[in-house]
Amino acid sequence: MNGREFTILPLVHDVVAPEFPLPKLSQYNEYFSDGKKIRELDEAETESVHEAELSMWTRLWAKPQAAMWSRLGLPDQVAAYVRAYMESTGQNSNSRLKTAAIRMEAELGISTSGMLQNGWVIEVPAADGVASVPSTSGGEKKRQTSTGTWSSGVKVEQA
Repeated sequence: MNGREFTILPLVHDVVAPEFPLPKLSQYNEYFSDGKKIRELDEAETESVHEAELSMWTRLWAKPQAAMWSRLGLPDQVAAYVRAYMESTGQNSNSRLKTAAIRMEAELGISTSGMLQNGWVIEVPAADGVASVPSTSGGEKKRQTSTGTWSSGVKVEQA
């Protein structure tokens, strides 16, 4: 892969998800009554959002990238990503929240571009059940298409 050295992330690891470090994010219902804005705590929605955050937190810590997050001491950053992601997909989201979540995703190596940026590759399970590592040599790969390599599917006519 262009002569770079990559860190190989184990497909399966023994990292245990730490306790979610952020407090519950209170959710409110807002409405107007007699011309006054009313804001009431919605305990059911607060609990629902918190449960969704905990579910995402658990799923993220099962990913191969968790081995690096643990080694680098990044649980707070992963938690901040969970919160940002949840807010970016909520009904009051905006483009700034979505952009922040996407950037955090890359910085934590969750996206494929982020993994490349961080120099991480994940073990690839082989057909025999033994994990292997993708080639990191600078060798050129040929693009495969339904007709073979990409160039064999292109026909050039002479004028």
